[in-house]
Amino acid sequence: MKVVAAYLLAVLGGNTSPSADDIKGILGSVGADCEDNRLELLLSEVKGKDITELIASGREKLASVPSGGGVAVAAAPSAGGAGAAPAAAEAKKEEKVEEKEESDDVRFT
Repeated sequence: MKVVAAYLLAVLGGNTSPSADDIKGILGSVGADCEDNRLELLLSEVKGKDITELIASGREKLASVPSGGGVAVAAAPSAGGAGAAPAAAEAKKEEKVEEKEESDDVRFT
């Protein structure tokens, strides 16, 4: 991850095609090092590609990954038995409705 972050920092700094030495320099400036094989792998994967297109493609892929929001309720039944799960779901629905009502009051001028 730090190699990717250093690559992105170089791109944000105006270097459209950072080299291995550029990335090592960025990491070295904060006292970090990296494995050459990971660095070369990253550079080979992004070579000749536009970073904004890569980020957009990554966002599309992440959008299809489930975030697991409702799993905790089903996996952790309380001592109250089966009746507790519907009550928790009902409370969650009410919170969503209240949030919507509050957002309706916002006016942009």
